[in-house]
Amino acid sequence: MKWTKILVFALCLVPAVLLIWKGFHQDLGANPIEKITHTTGDWTLRFLAITLAVTPLRRLLSRPQLIKFRRMLGLFAFFYGSLHFMTYLWLDKFFDFAEITKDVYKRPFITAGFVAFISMLPLALTSTAGWIRRLGGRRWQQIHRLIYLSAIAGVIHYYWLVKSDIRLPLLYGFIVLVLLAYRLIVAQRKSTSRTSVAAAD
Repeated sequence: MKWTKILVFALCLVPAVLLIWKGFHQDLGANPIEKITHTTGDWTLRFLAITLAVTPLRRLLSRPQLIKFRRMLGLFAFFYGSLHFMTYLWLDKFFDFAEITKDVYKRPFITAGFVAFISMLPLALTSTAGWIRRLGGRRWQQIHRLIYLSAIAGVIHYYWLVKSDIRLPLLYGFIVLVLLAYRLIVAQRKSTSRTSVAAAD
């Protein structure tokens, strides 16, 4: 399992390494800032979806060991989200916080993106074993449900950003919808099962 986690970690870094390599070789196209923004944004949504997919996959495939990768994948979603956010703050707005604040209030797709990123912050900050112990399993799980908000807001951010070709944000939206629907179905079945047991008693 140790070597598998190292391999997964290395694979998760590949998009960032490729982006850096292209930057050094001036291979980011006519608009490098746009290329970096779109690439990091895409990978943020992909890792959010992959993280959400871990629970259904481990149950459907009977592979409980997959849960060991969820925290790492979630942190990579935050990593690429941070790169995406920093590209906007630094390369696009040059840390002009007055302009950034105006964007957040007046441009809906920026607002949605800001909500998506802020929702990931508590997840990253409480991802350690120490925080899990401090918060207790139930409270920690409640906080980490913010990933649902982050994924939904991220999809909305992407959908409102694009002006013509909406196929990719719709695909991400469909994937997130399926993963959330799976959780709702499982939760409903558990609730029904508990109700049945209580009635039988």
